[in-house]
Amino acid sequence: MTALLVTVGVLIMALGIIISIALHEVGHLLPAKLFKVRVTQYMVGFGPTLWSKTKGETEYGVKAVPLGGYVAMIGMYPPPEQKSDDAATTADEEASGPADPYLQQVGAQYIAPPIERSSAAERVPDEHKTVTSHSTGIFQQMSQEAREVASEELRPGDEDRMFFRLATWKKVIIMLGGPAMNGLLALLLTAGTVSLHGMNTATTEVADVFECITTVEAEDAAASVDERECTESDPAGPAFEAGLEPGDQIVAFGGTEIDEWDDLTPLIRDAAGTPNELVYLRDGEERTTEVTPILTERPVEGRMGAPERDADGSLVTEPVGFIGVLSLTEVQRQPPWEAGPIVYEQTQAVGQVVLTLPQRMYDVGVSTFTEVERDPDGPMSVVGVGRVAGEISAQDQIPWESRFATLMSLVAGVNIALMVFNLIPLLPLDGGHVAGALYEALRRRWAKLRGKPDPGPFDISKLLPLTYVVAVLLIGMGVMLIFADIINPIRLFE
Repeated sequence: MTALLVTVGVLIMALGIIISIALHEVGHLLPAKLFKVRVTQYMVGFGPTLWSKTKGETEYGVKAVPLGGYVAMIGMYPPPEQKSDDAATTADEEASGPADPYLQQVGAQYIAPPIERSSAAERVPDEHKTVTSHSTGIFQQMSQEAREVASEELRPGDEDRMFFRLATWKKVIIMLGGPAMNGLLALLLTAGTVSLHGMNTATTEVADVFECITTVEAEDAAASVDERECTESDPAGPAFEAGLEPGDQIVAFGGTEIDEWDDLTPLIRDAAGTPNELVYLRDGEERTTEVTPILTERPVEGRMGAPERDADGSLVTEPVGFIGVLSLTEVQRQPPWEAGPIVYEQTQAVGQVVLTLPQRMYDVGVSTFTEVERDPDGPMSVVGVGRVAGEISAQDQIPWESRFATLMSLVAGVNIALMVFNLIPLLPLDGGHVAGALYEALRRRWAKLRGKPDPGPFDISKLLPLTYVVAVLLIGMGVMLIFADIINPIRLFE
């Protein structure tokens, strides 16, 4: 039964990731078609094509390796550089004005007879050689060849349907469409989860009272609250001395009414060493006691409520007031708009991971090949996400609806990761194309301000060497994470 539950969890997560990837590409596809760019392919996955169907001018399909996807648009690179050696052509240009080389290239694909590149110079007589390519060095050659391959897809009528001809704002909308779709999915999934199922919420009811205040290190080492043991050096818990018991509901502290647990926490933290009146309900009866928070080191809460840890994995602490109580958490439904702050906090957390990715990957490598514990908040591969999904699904002591809601939250988290990661301003990621479009706009604006000629579109094919380097690094990172998730996976339940 456990194996079946694990399989179900993995399949749900796999389906969620595939749908997320497919909708990410839809986010590119729809604005591209809206702006009349000719889209030749919409594919989910990489490698051999398993299924495809052509509708209109676009081929839609699914490929064998569902680890990504792409939308192929014509004119991502400007056509190859052209040079006319024909005197007649030159005379015509002088008479009628300079012709658009990009329009010439579109027409040339169908007017000129097909020529094999490998022997073009030998087979075409000199009087017919109207196009000459110019490239010096391997990088220029890579750029030229990429543009030549891209230009082979051009056909009559494509003159104004090429991506590089679009206005900057249209390029940005197309490239941001994918990440925006992932952000929208994360928002919808989170809104559905918190409003239909609910989320763990700290209530004003006391769940546990500490007899003593142990050190943060002792608490971190204990597997549960019940396993913490008091020593002679540990001070007594202020709440325990004041007579609080599990089940009591806190009503007021220091004269301030308490409606939510988050109202109580900052009051206690700021009241170290100061006696305060505490009002609570026990069996429906209102009672009053006095409690003096003790100044002690407590963990610093990071984003999403998780305690912060330093580079060595130790808890980061700060001296604050503490009375030694835990609140009872319950699953409570929240209004859908509560999804906004949750997604925002998750986006910040993922952004922090991305900003420190080299260090995070180093830590993953260290934890994989040594006895160092792996950071549960670190990066994971799709294999790791699948394992976590299977682990969640197998917890049969948790109601099935809670497990399903957790899986949907995990899919939302994957979409946030896809959104943030794709915004990195490096090719071949979406953020790299956005950066290229913005650079082109700035370059043109700067030339205009200086009274210089329009420099034309920015040719991102010149960045192919950097693109290949980034692609190799991404593949290497993926392989490393997959290996780590197999050898030393992140486990939510021990």
